[in-house]
Amino acid sequence: MINLATRISSDDFETQVLLSETPVLTEFYSDSCIPCKRMSPLLSQIESQYGDSLKVVKVNINFDADLAKEYGVLSVPTVVFFDKGEEVERLNGLQPKDSLTEIIDTLV
Repeated sequence: MINLATRISSDDFETQVLLSETPVLTEFYSDSCIPCKRMSPLLSQIESQYGDSLKVVKVNINFDADLAKEYGVLSVPTVVFFDKGEEVERLNGLQPKDSLTEIIDTLV
């Protein structure tokens, strides 16, 4: 079974990310972004690998430009890691899985 990261919006960002009991990997993306499309399978693998110890969500910057602006997202994909409601790390551009898991392993 393939896991797909949950798409969230401004309406549920606080609940899903800032108030989450577990660390959250948040990808800011655009549907027209080729590197973003390449990140999707990696995020699915990560979601499967970490299970309940990590939440993986996506924010579409075209529909939630306010969130992108609030978090200073200037390019996509941008992956922002949150722990206990605080941004703890950020990666810009297409990333190899190892770069993502290295950060995740310090959070879970």
